[in-house]
Amino acid sequence: MNTADLGLPVDVPSTALFTDQYELTMLRGALEAGTAERRSVFEVFTRRLPNGRRYGVVGGTGRVLDAVENFRFDAGVLDFLREREIADAKTLEWLAGYRFSGDVWGYPEGEVYFPGSPIMRVEGTFAECVLLETVILSILNHDSAIAAAASRMSSAAGDRPLIEMGARRTHELAAVAASRAAYVGGFATTSDLAAGFRYGIPTVGTSAHAFTLLHDSERDAFQAQVNTLGRGTTLLVDTYDVAEAVRTAVEVAGTGLGAVRIDSGDLLLVAHRVRQQLDELGATDTKIIVTSDLDEYAIASLAAAPVDAYGVGTQLVTGSGHPTSSMVYKLVARAESADPDAPLVPVAKKSSGGKTSVGGRKWAARRLDAYGVAEAEVIGTGPVPADLADRQLLVELVKGGEVVAREPLDAARDRHAAARAGLPMSATQLSRGEPVIPTEYAHGASGS
Repeated sequence: MNTADLGLPVDVPSTALFTDQYELTMLRGALEAGTAERRSVFEVFTRRLPNGRRYGVVGGTGRVLDAVENFRFDAGVLDFLREREIADAKTLEWLAGYRFSGDVWGYPEGEVYFPGSPIMRVEGTFAECVLLETVILSILNHDSAIAAAASRMSSAAGDRPLIEMGARRTHELAAVAASRAAYVGGFATTSDLAAGFRYGIPTVGTSAHAFTLLHDSERDAFQAQVNTLGRGTTLLVDTYDVAEAVRTAVEVAGTGLGAVRIDSGDLLLVAHRVRQQLDELGATDTKIIVTSDLDEYAIASLAAAPVDAYGVGTQLVTGSGHPTSSMVYKLVARAESADPDAPLVPVAKKSSGGKTSVGGRKWAARRLDAYGVAEAEVIGTGPVPADLADRQLLVELVKGGEVVAREPLDAARDRHAAARAGLPMSATQLSRGEPVIPTEYAHGASGS
């Protein structure tokens, strides 16, 4: 389904101004110079992973496809550009008919990536490709950061489900994107109804401390919630005294109480005490859910605790300390003329300070060892070696301006689980380290 066509409340009229002004001034200059129609190849990649991270996770690919389809310059947008004198008459006329007609290849959503990986490749004329730089980067940088944090958290949680509940900790539209990326990274549910509405992610939610405080007693609050939501609901037990709340919760709901939630205190200690108390009261099937500013390290520290699920908010939607993936969008090849048959020439920025780019239209493949475990990310230009032909990572996403790879979100979620499982075991260790597999360059390509 193309969510850009649904007209949902979280949509915007157009993505055309989700861009930086210099993209339009470059277009204007290229139209004037006669170079705008030169065939070009741009690539998205990152030169390094966030400090200490062992792998990255591709998030947001589906949202990029929607954004490219919705990249249109309507009358209001054109008037804005005219009034600000950002675009001249020639450029405005060109923009009025803008429709991306090129090709996009990329790592499929949920796949893992490493420094230098050509995460997305955009091909077409310089003019049509350069305009997409900012919107593509804003989506991939944000969503990949959240997906990577979610992946680390879901790995630390093991088989215990994770609930995304960070909507109140970020921008309202970023919250929807974060829920989507978290689901790709391994979260099971979200509290954000807009994410459930737009992307079909399972939603959950019961009550906050305010509901307990509203009532004359904790018992009254629990009774009201059970009357409304049934005995299988989750009761919040840390508003006053935890032990007393657990006892009251079981008295009100019976031993069939679905779960209790703990949102404060020493979670390891409290969880053990609550589990013992629930079992003594006969509520042996009642689950324990913990929240309270968790991150992957806190989740890992609770591995031995009798916890059944985790709710995560702030640390997830801020990328657990790394809110961006530092991806860039660089021109790596272009034709010497506007002739559609003109050959592509590799181009690359040459600079110091770790910002050197690698020229040429690239392929990527993941080499496996004798046990089927990833041992290197191989990137090159030119022909793909025969032994890597069936290990290529880029797939066609857009062909001739038409999206050809839209997929259910569950496909990306399943892909990520498989990709992470194919990495060396040290990939899921939370200790800081270098990328879990090295990046190797073939056919004369070299990285920095």
